Order: sequence, then structure tokens, then C-alpha cells
Amino acid sequence: MSRVYNFSAGPAVLPEEVLREAADEMLDYKGCGMSVMEMSHRSKVFDDIIKEAEADIRTLMNIPDNYKVLFLQGGASQQFAAIPMNLMKNKKAGYIITGQWAKKAYQEAKIYGEAVELASSADETFSYIPDCSDLPITDDMDYVYICENNTIYGTKFKTLPNTKGKDLVADVSSCFLSEPVDVSKYAIIYGGVQKNVGPAGMVIVIIREDLIRDDVLPGTPTMLKYKTQADNDSLYNTPPCYDIYICGKVFKWLLKNGGLSAMKELNEKKAKILYDYLDSSKLFKGTVRKEDRSLMNVPFVTGNEELDAKFVKEATAAGFVNLKGHRTVGGMRASIYNAMPIEGVEKLVEFMKKFEEENA
Repeated sequence: MSRVYNFSAGPAVLPEEVLREAADEMLDYKGCGMSVMEMSHRSKVFDDIIKEAEADIRTLMNIPDNYKVLFLQGGASQQFAAIPMNLMKNKKAGYIITGQWAKKAYQEAKIYGEAVELASSADETFSYIPDCSDLPITDDMDYVYICENNTIYGTKFKTLPNTKGKDLVADVSSCFLSEPVDVSKYAIIYGGVQKNVGPAGMVIVIIREDLIRDDVLPGTPTMLKYKTQADNDSLYNTPPCYDIYICGKVFKWLLKNGGLSAMKELNEKKAKILYDYLDSSKLFKGTVRKEDRSLMNVPFVTGNEELDAKFVKEATAAGFVNLKGHRTVGGMRASIYNAMPIEGVEKLVEFMKKFEEENA
């Protein structure tokens, strides 16, 4: 069977070049006689893999020297607890609720202290980013938290919130490495890799060094202390070795293809093709306020549930898979991450036009 166009929100499409390289090295990585899946994380071979991966992501993101890069298990959701455990010194933090994942992080933080809802777009089903220019931030807040790109609802912060001097923590899972970013504007920037960077099973945490401390909340598990992980260079226990290996290959693929500026340009082109069609279509319509649209996740509907289901079924049969919207919102969603080729988006739009003609 030939490859399909995979519009899944995550685990998601990976660059074919990376998959082919990994396939070639599956049984024997660079002459060591074994797969990366089989080797010791304490070996010299794996030490080279993890160090090279860190060096490459530092180059890609221009990460300042006073930030640590941690390759951790547990996905982004485990950070919902790790962040307040490590950062809530005053037991108070502000959360901006722009979707399901920000809401889950907010609810988790309530276990450890006072989580304050600073702003929300729940009133319009998270279809926009609220005004964050003058938030009710108080002096005793330890940090301000956002989910920068909302996978389910297709919104993206185009301007970071005014945190009034407080540390900004951002979950960037679904826009990770999709465009240049100024890491110095964040205290912690982190993301689960399974959307735009690698296979499921790992989160990358980029954290300013002054936040890596011993004085965490009582009861914080050893594994969830950033200091434990930083002091051991992400090797306190067996890390997600194969994830690190694949992510390292994706970093090299990005560097080879012009880095994050080139990727942003390509992502803008891809998104424009789809949004321009949605804006002109009489059948399909996007669900997000135009100025807040994500380049990565594009939700859309026909307004008729039966027609939505028919579209998803026919699209799947035609080789456009995983277009069904998240169960909480319905409709459709095309996730067009870095590895989705531009022709995948062009062909999807061709198919949508044909479907519209047949179902007008």
C-alpha cells in the first residue's frame, strides 16, 4: 500500500526521509551491530546520539546558555503537575484558558496551590485568543501559564501575554519547531514531541537554570524534580532512547531544510492554501477567528453532522486520513505539521472542492 496523507493531530506525520534513515539503521546503527532500540543508554554510541540531539535543537532554536534542555518521559501532560511542583513557591499561579489542554493544566495546578484563571475563551468554544494585554496578575503569582497553540480548537497566540514581569510557562506541543522563537521570553517552554517533532513517548522541556532548584513543593517525586533530571543530563533513569534518536534525525532534517525561518515560510504557504479555500467555500467553513488561526491545526465544518461524517469517510477512502475532528468539537480538523508536504494540502483542497461540487 502506498503512503497516505496523514492529517492526524498526533501521533502525527514524520518526514519520510527520517523514516527511511531509521529503517536503514533499524538492525545496525552505524556499524555497532545493534538497533538503537537495543543499546544501553550508558553506552558511548547513545551518549553521542543524545549530545548531538541537544546540540542541534540548541542551534535550531538559538537556545541561550542559561537554559537546560531536558528529554523526559511522561508526555506534556506529566508537566501539568511537574510545573507547579517545581515552581509554585508562593503556591499561586495564573492560567490563561484557551482550550482543553490549558484547562487540564489549570485543574492539575489546583492540587498544589491556588490556580487563578486570568482569562478564558471558553465562552465561544475556545475559537479565539482572549486579550492578554492587561491581565489581573498579582505580585504573589509564581508564573503565568499558556498553551501557545491549541491543537483541538486551532488557535494560536500571535502575541505573547503581558505577564507584568512574571515568568511565562508555555506548552508548545503542537507548534514546536514550526517557526523561530525567542526562548529568552519564557521561563519554561515545553512540548510533547508526538505532534510536530517525533514519535509519542517524550516531552522536551527547555528551562531557565535559575528555576532548577532543590526547594520544590514537599512530596514532589524525585523523578519530577527538574534538578534531578538536569543534574543527570536527562539520564537519571533509562530515557526514551528511540524517541531521542528520531527527534535528533528530525532536528537534522530541519537544519538541512533551512531551519525554523524556512519552516515558518513553508507552513504559512500551506495554511494559506487551506484557509483561502475555506474562506471562499460555500460548504465548508473554518471555526476560528481569522487573526487567531493556527498554522498547524485547521478545524472546519459543513454545519451538518451527517455531511461531516460523509466527508470524513470519503476522504479516508481517497487517502486523506485522520481528518475527523476531536470528539469534544466534532467536524473536521487537518493538522498540517512540518512534515506534511505542500502537495498534501493542495490535494486535500482539490478533494474538498470536488466534494463541495457533488454535495452542493
